[in-house]
Order: sequence, then structure tokens, then C-alpha cells
Amino acid sequence: MPESPIRKLVPYSEKAKASGKEVFHLNIGQPDIETPQVALDAVKNMDRKVIEYSHSAGFQSYRDNLANYYKGVGIDVNSEDIIITTGGSEALTFGFMSTCDPEDEVIIPEPFYANYNGFAVAAGLNVVPVTASIDNGFALPPVEEFEKKITSRTKAIVICNPGNPTGYLYSKEELEKLRDIVKKHNLFLFADEVYREFCYDGAQPFSVLNLEGIEDNVIMIDSVSKRYSMCGARIGAIVSKNKEVMAAALKFGQARLSPPTIDQIASEAALKTPKSYFDEVVAEYVERRNIMIDGLNKIPGVFCPKPKGAFYCVAKFPVDSAEKFCQWLLEDFQFEGATVMMAPAAGFYSSDGLGTQEARIAYVLNKDSLQKAVKCLEEALKVYPGRV
Repeated sequence: MPESPIRKLVPYSEKAKASGKEVFHLNIGQPDIETPQVALDAVKNMDRKVIEYSHSAGFQSYRDNLANYYKGVGIDVNSEDIIITTGGSEALTFGFMSTCDPEDEVIIPEPFYANYNGFAVAAGLNVVPVTASIDNGFALPPVEEFEKKITSRTKAIVICNPGNPTGYLYSKEELEKLRDIVKKHNLFLFADEVYREFCYDGAQPFSVLNLEGIEDNVIMIDSVSKRYSMCGARIGAIVSKNKEVMAAALKFGQARLSPPTIDQIASEAALKTPKSYFDEVVAEYVERRNIMIDGLNKIPGVFCPKPKGAFYCVAKFPVDSAEKFCQWLLEDFQFEGATVMMAPAAGFYSSDGLGTQEARIAYVLNKDSLQKAVKCLEEALKVYPGRV
């Protein structure tokens, strides 16, 4: 089981904080945005004498209401197309195990959310990367690159849209190119769409569930973690119109009994969150993004494409090794009593030797903290001994 590049530097950050340094955590996608009050109130006012199992697919009322939410964003599914899971992580793991056999292959554009590696390992699968480039903002690699990687063991293509770690938002045209590959080779298309609400500059997300002609090949992964700033409520969903896939996934759901009851109560209530909440959150993230990306690109030698979704970016630094730089920031550097924690991006690539000068940044802190973090990085690069 691979180690998480997002958390591997945690011991160094703990030592830094113990020594009195303030650490700006840009390494993990834990928003400081408040959870909707309606979700908190649902748990606080819960009127239950027994915290019992739910149905293995999740509470029927939650699935009904979740289907209505999807219809509200233009995705036509019903409750029978949805299984509630313990986080989006379990949803993807169930999806892998329901569609693939051990030693099968899944193609994923890299860099990708590092835990996809772990889910693949748990399911006995091999990840085959197709490399995207920071030079064009991590756009979808050419179709020919996917075709080169397809073998008799290939079962699926996996994407995240908008993307973690890059923040890239695939266009409808790019998704239609994937549809054509999936249709030609009869593959499954997994799409992690947990950041759907966070799209910027007028961009609109296009769900894979709306791709025509591959309805039985599409499996969407979702979660409440980011949408409602409820990362600790471990509730996700696997959504597909393929009845065989959903029947298989339900067997895995039965083996783990049920998703968490209290977290489902909070998640169902969160569906009543007013649109104004998201308007404010998106506006806040746009400001945070601009502070971070514009600030980084003003630092000599740093390059960071401006993402159109999620709340991550990948930046390239003029350093010998981003991993060494990130560790040095925590161990040996401080500016005005503070330092920065980032996630080295090499851990988000499956191909050896890629991303060595890159780091993923989550712009999930308040604007004042982000400005200070950018200043820390600017000052750090002036004195880092491994600068190139």
C-alpha cells in the first residue's frame, strides 16, 4: 500500500509547530469554510433513541433527495442508480472491485489524486498513467496517448473533474474524446466529480453521466466532503445507470453493512443548503485562487497555471527537488516565525522521475494566511541552498 504524499511530511510539520513556528498548511484539501448550519442542526436536533444500521445502499430518503439534487444540476438519475458509501474513497474502491479482475489495468491521466494508487492496490489493479503537462495547464493528453496504453487487460479510464491535484476542468469536447475511446474499446469511464460546485471564471462542469452513447459504461464518484465542507462526515456515493455494476457494488456494500447513520443524517440535511452559500464560497475561492496563483507567478522562477476548478494548483519551483524543498521549509526555514507546508507533486505521478520540481498547493486558508504563505515562499527561495 503506497504512502500518501499529502501526509508523509506530517512529522516534520509537528516538530516545526512544537518548536514554535506557525505552519501554513497548504498540503491538504481541508477547507476552513464553515459547514452549512442546516447540516449541523440536523445532528444536534436528532431525535433517535437508537443509532441503527441503514440500508446497505444508504437511507432511501437520502437517495431520493440526492437524485433530486442531481436533477437540479442537469443529471437525470433516480435513487436506484445511487449507492451511498463511506466517503468517495469507498465508492471508487467498490467501483474498481465491481468492474475489474485482479491484474487488470486502469488508465489515469497523471498527475492524479495520489490515493487512487491505494484504491487500485486494494482492488489488485495496475495503474497505467498517461502524462499531462504543466505547460498547457494539465489539459487532457492527446487521444493517441490513451490508445497506446490500451491492452487486453485495460478495463477503465479514471478522471477527476474538476481535478485534484491540478484544478483543471475538462471541457465537454475533451470528455467526448474520452467517450469515443471508451465506446471503441468497451471500457468503463470513472469520473470523480466531487468538486463540481467549484468552477470559476464562468466555466460550467459537464458530467460524464450526460455523455451520450456510453450510458452503461459510466460510473460517477461523488462525496459531501468538499461540497459542504464536511470532510469528517464520511459520506460519498457511487452513481451509475449500469444495473449489473450497481448490483455488484451493493454486494460490497452489504459486506461492510451500511454507511454511517449520523453522517447520512447530516448529509441529507445538507441538501437543503441555499444557493447563496455556494455563491459566497465560490467567490471566496476565486479570491483565494487569485492571491495564490498570481502571487506565485510573481516569484522569479516559479510557474503555476491558473486552474478553473476545485481549490488546488500544481506549481513548478526552481529547486533541485520539491520534496527536499518542502522538508527544508519545515525543518530549517522560517520567515517572521512562520513557514509553509506543501505536498511534493512527484507523489501524484505514477511515472518515475516526473513532478520532481513541482508541488501541489491547496488554497484552503483565509486570504491573509495565503498572502503570508506566498511571502514565505518568496523569501524561502531567496535562501534555499538547492535553488537552480
